[in-house]
Amino acid sequence: MKPQFKQIVTVILSIFLLSCNTDESKPEIAVTSPVVLPPVTPNPDNSISKSVNYLALGDSYTIGQSVCETCRFPEQLKTSLKAIYPQTSFSLKIIATTGWTTSNLISAIKEQNPDSNYDLVTLLIGVNNQYRGRDFSVYEKEFPELVTKAIALAKGDKKNVVVVSIPDYAYTSFGMMYGTENQKKISEEIDKYNTFAQNYCINNEITFVSITDISRQGLSNKNLVASDGLHPSETAYKMFVERMLPKVKTALQD
Repeated sequence: MKPQFKQIVTVILSIFLLSCNTDESKPEIAVTSPVVLPPVTPNPDNSISKSVNYLALGDSYTIGQSVCETCRFPEQLKTSLKAIYPQTSFSLKIIATTGWTTSNLISAIKEQNPDSNYDLVTLLIGVNNQYRGRDFSVYEKEFPELVTKAIALAKGDKKNVVVVSIPDYAYTSFGMMYGTENQKKISEEIDKYNTFAQNYCINNEITFVSITDISRQGLSNKNLVASDGLHPSETAYKMFVERMLPKVKTALQD
């Protein structure tokens, strides 16, 4: 029986030693504390100043002839900006009157002498130069003067200036009264004014927003024309603002 007992003991010892070796061969697992990340700070890229002063320069298209006070595009633009930047307060000053030419606007700015502290200045002018048959050279001289003045009023920063193209009143019931040939002439002359303004803005790195194509839907979409049959409606101005907003946001964020 002793030899069998020795064999049993030998087997038990072998199993025990094998078990020990297996335990010793297991690598130790390092336990590390979870990494605690700092709180995420909102991206400030979309932030703007806590207060924004906005100056709108122009004529009937800026004052909003034949639409309510809050329907004109500067007011709609201010309202849209408030919705986008609820932490910012916006003030609006308008220097515009129905019938004004570039000469009238220059005189009004001199007379009112506004402060040069505006964060945003929009300029929409020229239709009455065309409507009254003024020599185009007047616009060629005075439009650059107005842009220069707008920059000065925008804290001297041209990035804060947005020029808006002239709407085309040929595509209204008022414009239709002139007849097809005269409607065509009106559109061609409006294009001439807008092309000059756009080229000037491009060459001088001024933001230019074209909304003329929207106004040219006026005959096919009567909702784009105000009750007077001539000026843009609240709906049209809303479309103008939607077109302007991306450029205006960029200007305010710079």
